[in-house]
Amino acid sequence: MSTTMRMEAGSANGLGAIYDGEGTNFALFSAHAEAVELCLYDSAGQQELGRFLLPEKTHDVWHGYLPGVGPGTTYGYRVYGPFEPHAGHRFNPNKLLTDPYARGFQGEFKLHPSNYGYRVDSDEQDLSLDVNDNAAYIPKAVITSPGKQSYSHVKALTPWHQSVIYEAHVKGFTCLHPDVPESLRGTFAGMAQPQVIDYLKSLGVTAVELLPVHAFVDEYFLQEKGLTNYWGYNTLNFFSPHAPYLGGAGAESFREFVDRFHQAGLEVILDVVYNHSAEGNHLGPTLSYRGIDNASYYRLLPGDRRFYINDSGCGNTLNVNHPRVMQMIMDSLRYWAGEMGVDGFRFDLAAALGREPQGFNSQGTFFQMIAQDPVLAGCKFIAEPWDLGPGGYQLGHFPPGFSEWNDRYRDTVRRFWRGDDGQLPELARRLHGSGDIFEHKGRRPYASINFITSHDGFTLRDLVSYNERHNEDNKEDNNDGHRGNLSYNHGHEGVTTDPEIEELRWRQQRNFIATLMISQGVPMLLAGDEFGRTQNGNNNAYCQDNPINWLDWGNLDDNAQSLIAFTRKMLHLRRVFPVLQANKYRHLPDDPHDDSIQWINSDGKLMREEHWHERDCSTLGYLLTEKGEHADVLPRYMLILFHSSDLPIIFKLPKHLGNKWRRVINTAAKDFQQDRRAVEVHHSVTLAPKSVQILTAGEVPD
Repeated sequence: MSTTMRMEAGSANGLGAIYDGEGTNFALFSAHAEAVELCLYDSAGQQELGRFLLPEKTHDVWHGYLPGVGPGTTYGYRVYGPFEPHAGHRFNPNKLLTDPYARGFQGEFKLHPSNYGYRVDSDEQDLSLDVNDNAAYIPKAVITSPGKQSYSHVKALTPWHQSVIYEAHVKGFTCLHPDVPESLRGTFAGMAQPQVIDYLKSLGVTAVELLPVHAFVDEYFLQEKGLTNYWGYNTLNFFSPHAPYLGGAGAESFREFVDRFHQAGLEVILDVVYNHSAEGNHLGPTLSYRGIDNASYYRLLPGDRRFYINDSGCGNTLNVNHPRVMQMIMDSLRYWAGEMGVDGFRFDLAAALGREPQGFNSQGTFFQMIAQDPVLAGCKFIAEPWDLGPGGYQLGHFPPGFSEWNDRYRDTVRRFWRGDDGQLPELARRLHGSGDIFEHKGRRPYASINFITSHDGFTLRDLVSYNERHNEDNKEDNNDGHRGNLSYNHGHEGVTTDPEIEELRWRQQRNFIATLMISQGVPMLLAGDEFGRTQNGNNNAYCQDNPINWLDWGNLDDNAQSLIAFTRKMLHLRRVFPVLQANKYRHLPDDPHDDSIQWINSDGKLMREEHWHERDCSTLGYLLTEKGEHADVLPRYMLILFHSSDLPIIFKLPKHLGNKWRRVINTAAKDFQQDRRAVEVHHSVTLAPKSVQILTAGEVPD
């Protein structure tokens, strides 16, 4: 490459580095910069090849075109402007910055004082200016070839009401998997292995929701402790796949992974973090957005713009109300849905995306942009409906087209199976799809993403094994993570050899899975819960890149194998009994043309008002009727009996139906396979302590 080449004006249309077959156009937004310098490096990102001032600024976009520069070349920016922290400006041309629109990176982010825009040893802290160059310690952006829209040959597109989500981590799922070649473990190619796909299909899930796969870096305080940001909620760039997950390959390995999932009928949903970046608070490093245009990219305190509004709890909050920041988010979503073929997105701390100057607005700009975008049409959208900002809890307030993580479901089901009093009314509302929360503006039961556990908190096994968190390995003196987990150790904290406690713990795991799979709404299962994965009581394992988080596929004993079989059976029942996959809320039990839901007391009769107010009542019958599309088709029935007491109870079966009942599930069976045959029952059943029984009547497939 000639260092004497002349940069042409180029175009402000299309941010990032865009190769057209003959050269590359560079465009970077910065409203407050005084000059922008492009620094080119070799393909290894080590040797600087030249520096070029971007010659033009159009509508706050700095741009230039270099003929002869193409894919494989690495680059970064140095941005000139005022260093006035109290005014919100933190320009420092001594810092090489990553392009927010980069499609790939070369090199690793390294812990070094020069990555800060200020002198870390100065008494003035971030009010001082650091003049040391950081180019050797930050990854370089890579110019890539243009991608293709709609890369995947097949779009899975499972209807929302038939969806079952499986939340997984790319590395954690594959790192110890015996059927994944060692060279592919921890990568997208490892996730795409036939044995992995076959396993997911055999469970009966329809979509895998991956923890963040956007390029992320470790926080300095974690690196200093010898820990890492394992979960990935510390995004450096919203367009580039996390390099370690590529395993040395290019972004095409992610596209191939998505394509293989689609060919198997599986969807891919990404957990995305558009609420904050990896640059932290005013004492954080200067890596990209802060040095490009701090006052535009971030929400700053009005009284002193030196400081950041921290609605995310991670040090900063992206300023989604700025049109260029909103454009970046939308361009990112379109890239992953269009070129990468992704089926949906789960928005971390999504309340931050809907917060406008007057507060959270379900009809705000972000939601309107998504609703009208043709590339995103048909994608699934899931909100984590809270953040730490004012009015930050917004469960049920997202617009039609969004589903939401339902923590009310999680907490209610945990309380019920823990044995808390007075849970029946709340349990019924959650089983019914949380219509009290979501049934407005045409929203459907699938607006509720039902879950018992997620990456954040206890695993299912730990939920029934620990009363307290055990996060000592996080090196924060066990002060991090949730204090209240609504968990119960059943008489012993942690690992035990007591056979009675062990049997009860496995039964409780079956109870939770059964409850999840028969509830109206969309079930989400945490990877490994189907075989009893433990994190040894750590309920905030975000920084543990080790066996605490890695799924141990080589140590699945009989109990684990039985729980996998149980999970498969429950998902099979969900598929063959469509009334469990509600596409609408049902309120008319006497409508002869409609399916119905009824609530049954232990006397075999409909629940009466006084029954709902019996705080010590811990037994509930959940009767689902499926009447079919034609009048001459006999109805089918499913009766689910929940019993969370420590004592057994006799439950009389409804007489008015006139059907012979068959028991297909009894979670109290030590090996549920023994009770797998359809046992005929007639007048009543005995419910063991803390158990679920599922009975069917009519023509229900085995």
